[in-house]
Amino acid sequence: MGARFLGAPCSCRALPFLFCAAALLGLLPGSTGSVNPGVTQQVYSPELKAAVESITTAPPVPLDSHPESKHPKNTSAPGKHTHQKAFPVLGIDYKHVRIPFEIALWILLACLMKLGFHVIPTISSIVPESCLLIVVGLLVGGLIKAVGETPPILESDVFFLFLLPPIILDAGYFLPLRQFTENLGTILIFAVLGTLWNAFFVGSLMYAVCQINGTGLQDTELLACLLFGSIISAVDPVAVLAVFEEIHINELLHILVFGESLLNDAVTVVLYHLFEEFATFDKVTFTNIILGFLSFFVVSLGGVFVGVVYGIIGAFTSRFTSHIRVIEPLFVFLYSYMAYLSAELFHLSGIMALIAAGVVMRPYVEANISHKSHTTIKYFLKMWSSVSETLIFIFLGVSTVAGKHHWNWTFVICTLLFCLIARVLGVLGLTWFINKFRIVKLTPKDQFIIAYGGLRGAIAFSLGYLLKYDHFPMRDMFLTAIITVIFFTVFVQGMTIRPLVDLLAVKKKQETKRSINEEIHTQFLDHLLTGIEDICGHYGHHHWKDKLNRFNKKYVKKCLIAGERSKEPQLIAFYHKMEMKQAIELVESGGMGKIPSAVSTVSMQNINPKTLPVERILPALSKDKEEEIRKILRTNLQKTRQRLRSYNRHTLVADPYEEAWNQMLLRRQKARQLEQKINNYLTVPTHKIDSPTMSRARIGSDPLAYDPKPDSENLPIITIDPASPQSPESVDLVNEALKGMSRLPPSPEEDEDEQGLVMRAKEPSSPGTDDVFTPGTGDSPSNQRIMRCLSDPGPRPDPDEGEPFIPKGQ
Repeated sequence: MGARFLGAPCSCRALPFLFCAAALLGLLPGSTGSVNPGVTQQVYSPELKAAVESITTAPPVPLDSHPESKHPKNTSAPGKHTHQKAFPVLGIDYKHVRIPFEIALWILLACLMKLGFHVIPTISSIVPESCLLIVVGLLVGGLIKAVGETPPILESDVFFLFLLPPIILDAGYFLPLRQFTENLGTILIFAVLGTLWNAFFVGSLMYAVCQINGTGLQDTELLACLLFGSIISAVDPVAVLAVFEEIHINELLHILVFGESLLNDAVTVVLYHLFEEFATFDKVTFTNIILGFLSFFVVSLGGVFVGVVYGIIGAFTSRFTSHIRVIEPLFVFLYSYMAYLSAELFHLSGIMALIAAGVVMRPYVEANISHKSHTTIKYFLKMWSSVSETLIFIFLGVSTVAGKHHWNWTFVICTLLFCLIARVLGVLGLTWFINKFRIVKLTPKDQFIIAYGGLRGAIAFSLGYLLKYDHFPMRDMFLTAIITVIFFTVFVQGMTIRPLVDLLAVKKKQETKRSINEEIHTQFLDHLLTGIEDICGHYGHHHWKDKLNRFNKKYVKKCLIAGERSKEPQLIAFYHKMEMKQAIELVESGGMGKIPSAVSTVSMQNINPKTLPVERILPALSKDKEEEIRKILRTNLQKTRQRLRSYNRHTLVADPYEEAWNQMLLRRQKARQLEQKINNYLTVPTHKIDSPTMSRARIGSDPLAYDPKPDSENLPIITIDPASPQSPESVDLVNEALKGMSRLPPSPEEDEDEQGLVMRAKEPSSPGTDDVFTPGTGDSPSNQRIMRCLSDPGPRPDPDEGEPFIPKGQ
């Protein structure tokens, strides 16, 4: 079709229009001799293969047998010369640049669509980005079909080998490891048991529906329905990322749904290949079922093993990149992609291999590479994954227009209903079981979001596209049902999950920066819980986490991290990381003013890498202190499990002396309380002291109750600090100095020795004066102040309290 288009005179008139349309909308011209031309089907064209073979191999063949190897000539057919060009250099050779030109057009279209989506905030706040991209794909596919061309279809190989790895690598490299490991049990239950439940529930019910008379589906076999159930039951990580990152759901729900979408790949791959192989068997035996069950562990654990191996190799390689910082990001991408391809080579889980490689590689690589390389890795992965995600959703729309469809109302509607019912029942049943072991329970709101967030996406479409017509003649009907479920989950559930989150008041993600104080307390709690488990003899996940950290610090870091960074404590490394991040944010915000004109240390590393960095001075203890700490820890903590049995409240032996100790403590406490009461009785009134206002009111209501005693003239004069009249420390005898003077009439001290301590009250006041205190004409200022302080007599005295407190002789 392409040759006919370029050669026919009538078609040349449409060349400007089609070329402009291709440049603006990414339209792909047709190819020669192909039913479904496009990017995905013509990546390896015959011309490109011939060029590659001419580069990689050089067989001894005659020169005339390869006309492509000669210099290009202005010929329209082999052996025929055309007229001479007016400008020999100029010409149109679209075939020469067709493949990279079309790929660049599709990527440009994806970037323009993403830019337009974020430029208009009104649309982005209502419709998710994935929905708009699918709509754009539908429009582009319809436009391509309207001009007489065949739209391209999203090939499974292109999706799994080129578009999916960047998204999974970005998710695995920047995976929140702490939240993931703390909820790993819940994620595995949802990913494994939940996916198995959905696959067999949907597959068995769909087989039952197909056996109903009148549906026209009686020829559908059980294995085909189970294979269809395994394809449609897996939650798609691309769709989950696209929707959940826009609604900013809290970390727990995000890691549960996204972790399930990542780890269910192993179950999906096993079920898909298992049922696909069983479809070719004449008879499925029990041995085949057992081997299929064991293959799940081989696929999942094998993928993890491949990822760990490549992650360790990548971390070890980054140890020696200090002399050439430019290629540091390249090692991260290459080793991760090699892990994915190696896993796919043996039909292992490539997604789990990528996640394992990113998780293992990141802490050691970030300790070895420069800050510029770290920034390059971060932004390149984000850019690469964003473009891949955009292309996936656009190609979903285009492939919907281009693909062959077989619509069966019964099959499509039953598939949609059974998928929703299986998801809800699976989440409710598994959550009821999980909450028996979780400390932080999953609330009904959380369960609703988990069930509602089970989106399907391009993985299901690509797996369905891989089916062969020979073994599955109903392939077109399966693809139609898969696309219907994808569109329903992305459009209906994706568009309504944001208002539902707001309506249910589900907790959202808090954009807070992690502080050094939080890091210190987090590590403190980890060590505290590890010690509690150690003392109780319970080997929980904190115990094994501490063992792994010790092994990592003692052996692995020394092998994979270069220089003195391998010995740097975690808190200090975290502090320097935060310090660098704050400095970058300060410079970007322009709040730093003028930056000193000094050469950057990172730039100096790239220019002159041979200069050894100055060793950072770390706080160190003296040998004696260190040995003393080790001795204390060795004697008190290392032998706890030998001295103490496992804690069990039913088998604790009662202490025979515990009751005696409790009685002694109670007696001692009562003795102290009695002693305190006696001291208070000798220094301050025993009853509660009223405020001066209440005292004035009580005296004014009953003045006769406070009449002075007849012999209350020779009382000692007591001065009390007015600021604190109730304080016993402020009491002081003003006539203490009279003791050393000559003997005059009997002093208040002698009278006190004979009569005891008697407090002096005021004389009755005449009507119209102050009921509490009236100063006399001959009183000195100090006496007036003392009498004013003593004017608050306290509570009403008992009839027998007129006598001295402690008479002499008792």
